[in-house]
Amino acid sequence: MTPGLEAVEVADLRKSFKTVEAVRGISFSVGKGEVFGLVGPDGAGKTTTMRMLAAVLTPDSGSVSILGLDSVRDRERIHDRIAYMSQRFGLYQDLTVVENMEFYAELYGVSRKALKPSVEKLLKWSSLAPFRNRPAGKLSGGMKQKLGLACALVHTPELLILDEPTNGVDPVSRREFWELLYNLVKEGLGIVLTTAYLDEAERCHRLAFMDGGCITATGTPGEIVDLIPGGVRSFLSKSPFEDSRKLEEIPGALSTVFGKEVHVMGNVNSSLIEAALGKKVDVHPVKASVEDAFVYLSSASHG
Repeated sequence: MTPGLEAVEVADLRKSFKTVEAVRGISFSVGKGEVFGLVGPDGAGKTTTMRMLAAVLTPDSGSVSILGLDSVRDRERIHDRIAYMSQRFGLYQDLTVVENMEFYAELYGVSRKALKPSVEKLLKWSSLAPFRNRPAGKLSGGMKQKLGLACALVHTPELLILDEPTNGVDPVSRREFWELLYNLVKEGLGIVLTTAYLDEAERCHRLAFMDGGCITATGTPGEIVDLIPGGVRSFLSKSPFEDSRKLEEIPGALSTVFGKEVHVMGNVNSSLIEAALGKKVDVHPVKASVEDAFVYLSSASHG
């Protein structure tokens, strides 16, 4: 890696498909040894952005620099130095764990001398060694994701691009997957990912919120949460969804439901909340989450 360069630098990036402007002039950077999360609603342009970062889709305008290389001019050199795990990352179901890893190693051009040590290291690192001879089709969802990650890493990339890597995976396996990611970051690997799980977004060093092809907010999870005006207040309710709808009548107020708990965002106080509900409730401030910020930013970008 060239000293002093960011892992990723994106400037005024744009991409359209016929009449749909999927990405509208976005800019951001990602440092080495950093986990950068791109979050937003479906159709926000996240996957299109990830494909341009991976140099598999050509931008209409703007620029993408990956490890100091231009995503259009240096496409093949970029492919040698990154790993891209798309939503449809393909494992061969009839091949064993080891055979899948060896297949991807050959695909990436890993030498025969380096192949076995690399595979053995990744088997141990991913805790897949006991399942080395099991067909991929007989692995659990979480183990398949770990195998996909191991296959993506078999050529020792310098940047990892992951598009919803834990989608559909159980919470325990997701936690194990993130432990693997953090170990990679300690080694200086840069990671850019999208996720549908907002509790995972809080694990990122920095986030960019994307909606309608635009980035509307960037910062650490704490900085993103601080964008909510007036913070978040909460109360318990026997009819949370009904109460949440009533609160939408308060100008500038937004609310979300977590089980029997209602979170209220905006510059509102207990009196306004009780007046809208027509009853007394025990309202108290709570620590805002990235999910709260997601709701606020989504509303703000469409308001």
